Amino acid sequence: MAERPLNVLFLCTHNSARSILAEAVLNHIGQGRFKAFSAGSSPRDNQQPNPLGLRVLQNAGISTEGLRSKSWDEFGKPDSERMDLVITVCDNAAGEVC
Repeated sequence: MAERPLNVLFLCTHNSARSILAEAVLNHIGQGRFKAFSAGSSPRDNQQPNPLGLRVLQNAGISTEGLRSKSWDEFGKPDSERMDLVITVCDNAAGEVC
């Protein structure tokens, strides 16, 4: 019986570049051992992933399907997937109360 993938959440302030890049790269190189997500502590209204970041991923052959900017509040709901590991990729998010 195969073990379930490790759920990893990458946090940043706006969830527009670094955390989204980390999500996509880990899902790509993790080969099913990880299920990566990303979120921001305070994404702007109508925040979208950085187009340059998406282009870099696409040029590297990494899927950008389903990537979107979102608040970390989505992962605090009772029915949210349980995270095994939470990694901050910016100093601002690291110092905020979750």
